[in-house]
Amino acid sequence: MDAEKHAAVAGMAELKACRFAMPSPSPVEEQAYLEWQAQFMRQRLILGWSIALLIIPSFIMLNLLGLDSSLEKTREIWFNIQIFQEIALLICVLLMHSRIALTILPALFLTVSWIVTITPIYYNLEAGYLQFDVISWTLVFLSQTVLSPVCWRWHLLSQLGTFLFFFTVKALYPNLIAVSAIQTNSQPLFYLYLFWFCVICCVSVYFYEKLQRDEFFARIKLQAEQEKSERLLLNILPASIAARLKDEQVIIADHFDEVSVLFADIVGFTELSSRMSPTQLVAMLNHIFSSFDNLVERHGLEKIKTIGDAYMVVAGLPTPHPEHVIHIANLALEMQQVLAEFNRDAPTPLSIRIGIHTGAVVAGVIGIKKFAYDLWGDTVNTASRMESQGVIGAIQVTQQVYAALKYHADYSLTLRGTLEIKGKGQMPVYLLEGAEVSS
Repeated sequence: MDAEKHAAVAGMAELKACRFAMPSPSPVEEQAYLEWQAQFMRQRLILGWSIALLIIPSFIMLNLLGLDSSLEKTREIWFNIQIFQEIALLICVLLMHSRIALTILPALFLTVSWIVTITPIYYNLEAGYLQFDVISWTLVFLSQTVLSPVCWRWHLLSQLGTFLFFFTVKALYPNLIAVSAIQTNSQPLFYLYLFWFCVICCVSVYFYEKLQRDEFFARIKLQAEQEKSERLLLNILPASIAARLKDEQVIIADHFDEVSVLFADIVGFTELSSRMSPTQLVAMLNHIFSSFDNLVERHGLEKIKTIGDAYMVVAGLPTPHPEHVIHIANLALEMQQVLAEFNRDAPTPLSIRIGIHTGAVVAGVIGIKKFAYDLWGDTVNTASRMESQGVIGAIQVTQQVYAALKYHADYSLTLRGTLEIKGKGQMPVYLLEGAEVSS
């Protein structure tokens, strides 16, 4: 039990630390919140006022049927008030559907609030008394709090405006008799009641608005983190494979009949590493491989991995492509160009050895940690042998690659000869020497 309590306390401490560590919203995020708040208020006000358009006719019917004996002397006044309120509400609802709605939201909010709460005071002045309408006021303030609770300043202004008008009239016309919609002689009781009612409404809206604001920015941060994680995942796995993993497919293994695999290796890199600092070495390798990454992305190929100074690419998966050999050949030739450009300014020129083979593979993701999309099969091994037993500065390819490229006039291939390939025996191999590579 002590361990559980300790874990709970530690969890709360971590939660508080994360909360206070959250950076302040940027101006862009603040603007996004204000836009969301305006849209939220617009939708909620349309809903609330539409309900009000149904509520007022119910009071009109009560008036017309004479079911409220308290209105015997003022039935005509109340009828006029309610008709005016219904028309005004209808106009405001129509305005909420207009293009200017979002720019005049505060004005519309206050207009509707004061039409319902102040209009009766004005009309009753003609009858010679001051109506202390606790029913309509509380109904309006409560409905606003419940239906549109994300801008406490508007609510406070609505309430202050109502009571300021009431007490101003009371001060200007001291001879008017202040009566209440509820029969009682205790006006201080109503003042105190309405005071605390409005305080509770405003405090409620304040905390709800704060909660909504915090939640909004938390969603933005979460979305940003999810997008960041998604980008990181797509840097590791192809998009289709990542989607399948997210669908909780534990083992992914797909067979592809025709793909082309390329291995490239920086020649003399191990010797060079003994003469350079680790930082310089990694920076140089990052520069070269980043250029290779750009080529792979431009050709729509799939980088599989780097192992030390070795670079592995495949064409024709996870989406099959009929011209995978051409794409991989173009990539190999452009990789040579990238290294040639690098050597123009490099203190120590580098060379690259490239091998290509085409055939069937199995591709997928295995294991439960550090996911990696990988290839298996004889095609992979043969492509690796083409590189490791190749010629420095050249692109060595198999008979299958030669057969796929020989009918294309753009490519120049020469027979190197027959080599003893480890695990394969005697194999004819060719050198891809050039092409008029198209982008």
